[in-house]
Amino acid sequence: MKMPQVLVRDIETDVLEKLKRRAQKNHRSLEAELRVVFEQAVAEPEAGNVEAAMARVQGMFAGRRFSDSAELLRADRDR
Repeated sequence: MKMPQVLVRDIETDVLEKLKRRAQKNHRSLEAELRVVFEQAVAEPEAGNVEAAMARVQGMFAGRRFSDSAELLRADRDR
């Protein structure tokens, strides 16, 4: 059975270089790495994989600082 193919045009040079480095780090060809990226992009989160989902969300906010909401709540109550 022949698998469908996709052609992606106009990829930014830096994005392509990052994908190539990622593929090399994972000991895969660029094509194989792109398959993994596509599969991960459309994968449904598994109910038993809560830790991985939490780690991914934490990574999105890594290094960012947020104000203490308790102070804002107190100020709002005191109005």
